[in-house]
Amino acid sequence: MSIALPSLPAGWSRTRVDRVATVNARIGWKALTAAEYQADGYAFLSTPNIKGSEIDFSNVNYISEFRYEESPELQLKTGDVLLAKDGNTLGIVNIVRELPRPATVNGSIAVIRSTGIDPSYLRHVLTSRPTQETINMLKGGMGVPHLFQWDINRLPIPLPPPDEQHRIARFLDTETSRIDRLMTLRKAQFKLLSERSKTYKHARVTESNRRTTELRELDWLGPVPAVWGAPLLNRISRFTMGTTFPHEYQGNRSGDFPFIKVGDFARADEIGRLGSAENWISHNTARKLGAKIVPAGAILYARVGAALLLNRRRITLRPSVIDDNVRAISFSEGDPRYWLNVLSLLDMGQLMNPGPVPSISEGQVSAVRVPKPPLSKQSQIADDLERYQLSQRRVEESLNAQMTLLTERRQALITAAVSGQIDVSTASGRGIEE
Repeated sequence: MSIALPSLPAGWSRTRVDRVATVNARIGWKALTAAEYQADGYAFLSTPNIKGSEIDFSNVNYISEFRYEESPELQLKTGDVLLAKDGNTLGIVNIVRELPRPATVNGSIAVIRSTGIDPSYLRHVLTSRPTQETINMLKGGMGVPHLFQWDINRLPIPLPPPDEQHRIARFLDTETSRIDRLMTLRKAQFKLLSERSKTYKHARVTESNRRTTELRELDWLGPVPAVWGAPLLNRISRFTMGTTFPHEYQGNRSGDFPFIKVGDFARADEIGRLGSAENWISHNTARKLGAKIVPAGAILYARVGAALLLNRRRITLRPSVIDDNVRAISFSEGDPRYWLNVLSLLDMGQLMNPGPVPSISEGQVSAVRVPKPPLSKQSQIADDLERYQLSQRRVEESLNAQMTLLTERRQALITAAVSGQIDVSTASGRGIEE
């Protein structure tokens, strides 16, 4: 089963991977465990190492010489094409352009070694849309997606004459490198945008940019105006525990209250307001469950699991019921939007209880001291931050649109070149603005 290739130019032929290359992959782990990793030795690549535009040989695990030598067919050479064949990264392709040290791969990567095709051209064919769509159709596995070696061997390959392969490879190497550089730049802009946003929020919440008043130091936030006061969180708010979600209500789209779980946090708008959920329940059902109703304006946070590490905070737009993996903080007075911004600066990771499942107790959060300016100042800060966050959101949307277009152009350019739809001797990638 494969996606049909378009009609090819005269002089081109159709073949498949195993007729122009060998495919090798680790069959099991030969009892290799993470406990055998060493501080130095032979590089042992995994899928995160091949996700970028270049293979990352710096942040790798290392194995012994014995483990390296027991699989000689996986000892990497320059020109080897690497294909992720397991998991969520299935289909990622890269090529070994240089080997800073002897290296091999783990069981999630197939090593494809050319026997009759330009390796760089082969890499681009495997990245093209028809091949990636074929891989998506072929992947199997009940839990973890998997691509069998039998299927890799039979992936279709459009095969131009050798000189044309080299021209296509050089063209695509140049043009995709330009696009990759632009993608890297956009990602750096995203990171800078996030850092600036956090810095600006911190400055507004604490008024740390105004040194005309006496300051008080908070251990987690830094200096704040002493006149504001810094009460314990539990003195000015109420914590509400969640309720175990009844699975018989899964998918229920009507009711009086949204039943908010951690997964619903992604439904919030650009400034963190959350008024909906995947599941809803009625007032009577909430009463039968003994669920406490969280008022509008409460601040929500995840108290357990990996979601905790996301450090997301949300503010309820309407009365809600929350899952037992969520906690709500309702303030007795003040502007909820201000409190959302304050608590979004609190690093919950610093409050985690160690253990198999990271968690935070209510007592750890409630014992935090928070700055409490007058209500008028809270609203002024909240209004300013809301305007700033909305403007930042527009910039983020623009960057996202640019990255989507770059990704689509990259894919379209590769597909057109390796199927002979464009003449690479006259084509160029000009038109992309840096």
